[in-house]
Amino acid sequence: MNSIDTVSELNELLAGNNISVQLSVPQLVEKATSRGEAILTSTGAVKAETGKYTGRSPQDKYIVEEPISKDKIDWGSVNQPISSEIFDALYKKVTNYLKEQEEIFVFKGFAGADKESRLGIQVVNEFAWHNLFAHQLFIRPTEEELIAHQADFTIVSAPNFKANPMIDGTKSETFIIVSMEKRVVLIGGTEYAGEMKKSIFSIMNYLLPEQNILPMHCSANVGESGDVALFFGLSGTGKTTLSADAGRKLIGDDEHGWSDNGVFNIEGGCYAKCIDLTRENEPQIFDAITFGTVLENVVVDPETRVANYADDSLTENTRAAYQIQNIENIVDPSVAGHPNTIVFLTADAFGVLPPISKLTKEQAMYHFLSGFTSKLAGTERGITSPQPAFSTCFGSPFLPLHATVYAEMLGKKIDEHGAQVFLVNTGWTGGEYGVGSRMKLAYTRTMVRAAIDGKLRNVETTTDAVFGLEIPTQIDGVPAEVLIPRNAWEDQAAYDAKATELAHAFRKNFQKFGTVSQDISLKGGPLA
Repeated sequence: MNSIDTVSELNELLAGNNISVQLSVPQLVEKATSRGEAILTSTGAVKAETGKYTGRSPQDKYIVEEPISKDKIDWGSVNQPISSEIFDALYKKVTNYLKEQEEIFVFKGFAGADKESRLGIQVVNEFAWHNLFAHQLFIRPTEEELIAHQADFTIVSAPNFKANPMIDGTKSETFIIVSMEKRVVLIGGTEYAGEMKKSIFSIMNYLLPEQNILPMHCSANVGESGDVALFFGLSGTGKTTLSADAGRKLIGDDEHGWSDNGVFNIEGGCYAKCIDLTRENEPQIFDAITFGTVLENVVVDPETRVANYADDSLTENTRAAYQIQNIENIVDPSVAGHPNTIVFLTADAFGVLPPISKLTKEQAMYHFLSGFTSKLAGTERGITSPQPAFSTCFGSPFLPLHATVYAEMLGKKIDEHGAQVFLVNTGWTGGEYGVGSRMKLAYTRTMVRAAIDGKLRNVETTTDAVFGLEIPTQIDGVPAEVLIPRNAWEDQAAYDAKATELAHAFRKNFQKFGTVSQDISLKGGPLA
């Protein structure tokens, strides 16, 4: 089969009479509701449902095996290869399908708030609400920028086009395929809008290191004096909660780059979880859900159109997508200087990691590569007690390159800019899950603020006997017994056993990083 010319195919598609380009938010709201894709809620947000796919489909995500990238990609279960022939055939089918639709929608914008390294993107959607999602999540161009806009990457999304695995070479009806050579993301068979956001993040994770820019799955904020803090953490660790600080301005809540100029937000919006959302607990998110916000899979009263954020009957993964400008306390544009403080958040359900500890550079690289948190009993079938969960660099599903590329870049950045790294346990204290209690948010906020304010740089510390972590012995506002996890357990022999168990899990997980230097593996992890 001859390789198709994707540029010509795309130009032919975009030259059709059914193309609507760069519609405004009100226009897209009208389109989404009039076409029956979504309904209007009491706040002016639009609510759409994504059918059976209420989250990402990692088993259906592929990267085309091409000369330009095949020797760079860390191939495996996350980065699954697929042939150019399969991609070309599906691309032809999808573009032909879209040509036949009554109307399709195009958004032009950017990924990356740093204009020196930003990526021009174009999003072609079958659904109006998906195009509204793109408008909210990516960076919107000015009128002048739109005139000169050139797309470095194009997303082509056709949710109602379903693949035939027997014919099309996929695992299922769903496919998310990235071609680095042809600069295209092809999506079909899923209505979950988050696939677009995360595909662009994966591409930035591929492209930015070539420019000596570290892509990061983290939130970031900045103080009045220009001091920048980064918050890395997996779901449920408190990343969004702790980075939302009334005394500091938000740079972004999920994806950033760290360049020679400093930190910048990759996105132009927020994709916030909103299960059990209340104004009391998350006022910034709650008040950001206004006209034009996209609510995914949120249950809405059919008469009052009021959202019921406590209802998880469709999914627990309910989401709100809105422009970052919907939050008052932000930096605009979303750029700032180099980080002074880096916080790794973990929800340790074993109850053995310190609530806060200072990391050496080697420990920072070790824990960055580990990306530890815990799965709790009941979260997945068969899990009856806490289980360690590791996600490399706190974002393994989105890393096309080998994890050590990102870890080594982090180590160099720490050296260059003198950032202090802390490991913060927002999980359990006084015992494992079911015995101990969750760390009080007030204590965690106090510790994190002390770290960001520089109050912990020169404090007295004690070394954890199992993990080798330096634990501050005193922090104003936090009981001393909370700081040393072993002292918080009534049964200290049980603590020792549980700490040894978790240390073993760390070592076992780290074996997969065979190429990591001994400085990291020997000096960064649990003590022998």
